[in-house]
Amino acid sequence: MSFVLGTTLLAIVTALACALPGAFVVLRRNSMLVDAIGHAVLPGIVVGYFFTRDFESPWLIIGAAIAGLVVVLGSEWLSQTGLLTGDAPQGLIFPALFSIGVILVSMNFANVHLDTHTVLVGDLNLAAFEQFTVGGAAVGPAYLLLMLAVLGVNVAVLALLYPRLKVSTFDPDYAATLGMRPGAVNATLMFLVAVTVTAAFNAAGAILVVALVIVPAATAHLLSTRLPVTIGITALVASAGAVAGFWIAYWLDAATSAGMAVFYGLVFAAALGLSRLGRRRRAVPVDPGPAGPAGSVPGGSAAAGAGAAPSASGDAIVSPGAGRTQTASVAPSPSATGASSSPTSTSMAPE
Repeated sequence: MSFVLGTTLLAIVTALACALPGAFVVLRRNSMLVDAIGHAVLPGIVVGYFFTRDFESPWLIIGAAIAGLVVVLGSEWLSQTGLLTGDAPQGLIFPALFSIGVILVSMNFANVHLDTHTVLVGDLNLAAFEQFTVGGAAVGPAYLLLMLAVLGVNVAVLALLYPRLKVSTFDPDYAATLGMRPGAVNATLMFLVAVTVTAAFNAAGAILVVALVIVPAATAHLLSTRLPVTIGITALVASAGAVAGFWIAYWLDAATSAGMAVFYGLVFAAALGLSRLGRRRRAVPVDPGPAGPAGSVPGGSAAAGAGAAPSASGDAIVSPGAGRTQTASVAPSPSATGASSSPTSTSMAPE
């Protein structure tokens, strides 16, 4: 497998693995938790490496996922106390965990090279260099196998929990009455996000992984209000952004994750413009004109071309304007002298 094809496949799989859980994260309005988890995974990675001394060990992912879960559960607990509101709990917890991770790295792994650029934005091209070989032949990036496993787990868990996720996302109280345990469902979703963010750390770092998780789902949310369609659009935008982002980064000699984030931002801006334009068109009121007397056509549309419309009391001169019908006084016939007029009928001239 060529390097270009392997890197492109790795970008697509990584984007899908991040975006699918993001569809539910955006609907639950927990987008900033992804940023918090992305920063909080550092101490989990450091602790996992401290015990294994192996950067390829799965314990690094498990430790980072546990650290991300601490952010989620800690934020929920602080919010339930009523002492802190909004994003304040997240703003307290994840900087503390990130600082602990930096201190642990400084104290125990001073000789380990830690590239700040890679930590922040990742390097998908570098992650794709290590090849998985079968019989001496390279079949693709070894990192691709890890992200395929993460994508498979995400798809399986989301499919299994789809009914519970759907109900608990839109009506958690109703889900609780049905015994669906929305708290456990939310914790499972956030654990998936933590595992995914950790696995994508090499490809997207702690910062740009937020774009991979949030922006495709936010774009889909602007284009559809049906959950299955939203998930489909999310996957489509994520895949297209992976391919386009790779070539943008190739032409600009930049990080692939940065090129993906730029493409996602452009697509989101276009979707936002289309959404606002569609809402404006739907919001334009249609004035049917004032209701006329019985037997007349509202707005005088039937007489607009001829300039006059007959009525029971005589001839009414209709002048079509901006939604108004102007009438002239006419003399009524004797049979219509006692007829009462509606609030919008023509004025009656006395005999």
